Amino acid sequence: MSFLLDTHAFLWFVNDHNSLSARAKDIIEDQQSIIYLSAASVWEMAIKSSLQKLALPAPLKQFVETHMSRNEIGMLQISAEHAVAVARLPFPKTGHRDPFDRMIVAQAICHDLTIVSRDAALSDYPIQVIW
Repeated sequence: MSFLLDTHAFLWFVNDHNSLSARAKDIIEDQQSIIYLSAASVWEMAIKSSLQKLALPAPLKQFVETHMSRNEIGMLQISAEHAVAVARLPFPKTGHRDPFDRMIVAQAICHDLTIVSRDAALSDYPIQVIW
C-alpha cells in the first residue's frame, strides 16, 4: 500500500517523537509500505523554518534529503494536475483552508494514496486518513 505523510508525521517520525502514533510508525517502518513526502511539506517546513517556528538540526535541504534517503521515502513533486485538483476540492464545513494540507489531499486523490496524519479535518475530504 502507498502512503503520503503529512508534514508533522514526517517530522515526528524522523525525530522519534512520542506524538507519532504506534500505527503510523508501524506503517512507515513496514518494508511493504511505499512512503512519499510531498514537496508541499518541504515548502511548509521552509516557511516555518524561515519564520523561526520550526528548528531543524541541519539546513532544510540536507535534513530532508538525509531522512528521505535513510528511510526510503520518495518525493512527490507538485504538478499542474495537482494544482488543478486543489481547485476542485470543496471547502469542508470545518472551514479547513490550509494550503499545504489541501495540496497534500489533492495529491492523495490524484495518486490514490492514504494520508498519514493526525489532522482530523482531513477526514472531511474524500480520502483515506490513518493515524
